[in-house]
Amino acid sequence: MNSTAALPTRTDVAIVGAGPTGLALAVTLAGAGVDFVLLDKQAEGANTSRAAVVHARTLEVFDELDPSGALSGDLVGRGVRVRRFRIRDGARPLAAVDFDGLPTAHPYALMVPQYETEAVLLARLRALGGDVHRPYEVTAVTQDADGVTLTTATGETLRAAHVVGADGMRSVVRGAAGIGFGGSAYEESFVLADVVMDWTPGPGEVTLAFGAAGPTVVAPLPGGRYRIVTAVAGAPTEPDLAFVQGLMDERVPGTAAVRELVWSSRFRIHHRIADRYRAGRLLLAGDAAHVHSPAGGQGMNTGIQDGYALGRALVTGDLDGYEARRRPVARRVVALTHRMTRAATVRNPVLRAARNALLPLLARVPALRDRLATELAELTYR
Repeated sequence: MNSTAALPTRTDVAIVGAGPTGLALAVTLAGAGVDFVLLDKQAEGANTSRAAVVHARTLEVFDELDPSGALSGDLVGRGVRVRRFRIRDGARPLAAVDFDGLPTAHPYALMVPQYETEAVLLARLRALGGDVHRPYEVTAVTQDADGVTLTTATGETLRAAHVVGADGMRSVVRGAAGIGFGGSAYEESFVLADVVMDWTPGPGEVTLAFGAAGPTVVAPLPGGRYRIVTAVAGAPTEPDLAFVQGLMDERVPGTAAVRELVWSSRFRIHHRIADRYRAGRLLLAGDAAHVHSPAGGQGMNTGIQDGYALGRALVTGDLDGYEARRRPVARRVVALTHRMTRAATVRNPVLRAARNALLPLLARVPALRDRLATELAELTYR
């Protein structure tokens, strides 16, 4: 099974989409000896960084996928371990959440570009004898009593007992299943930029800065870089260095001097969840099942954990249990990230002052601080 081989005609499980979710599912199935085909419409894996944080629970899943610890160890070696999440109002500190007291072998947030996460999962998949078939764009998914037929843009067909849509927000599999995707888009667009900059808080924390114009997240990356994600009305398609510097001057004044723009983009964020995760032999995972604000860095982590849980369900035959376990998690993640985004964008001066007075008080309560750390690390979802 490799990227240059012809697409097989039959398999037990067809996985559409070879991002982190699809790769985690494929590794789970490969480890259990279940026959699968993993296919993706891209000619090669994305090399932009997109998601940039791997939380403790995801690293625990990696340890379950590879009990030797080599899988998580490889990824940790490529990233930056951060033990503090700090909330600010602009540049002013309001509250800090520390990860180093978490009851886990990985008491930190690992800052690492998404392509590195995909690379270690793909290496593990290949070590187990699997690979990704590229480029195969699925254009039709037809389900009957005995199985599912996938048809590609170039006319190949693949017959499978089950098909998993790990193919993102505009999932072809979800569309074929007729599953609704309730929710809406945020009014703001978001700017994402990887930069080299002088950053006063330094690389020891992830920052969420509140502001009337929208939330701003700043996180360290390997190689002395930083990831900036911020909500902006009317952002250009490819923000340049001057635009990003202007945003930082406005959102976190006096803390950032951007010296180099490595990569930037603009995107829209939705908060949505699939009405169901299963329609007969069709199943959903990752962004095909839920999308939400980037606040807290939950998206890719929740998707990888979906992939692992669905793989175990396919091995044991407990497919109804998959939705029962994972859809409530997605609802909770969507709600948490939506609350964080809305709290960050309070415009009313009275409400903003109340928020800024209350947060430092709440952060001094150990039980509340520990609860938020556990929630962000996704240890709640073991």
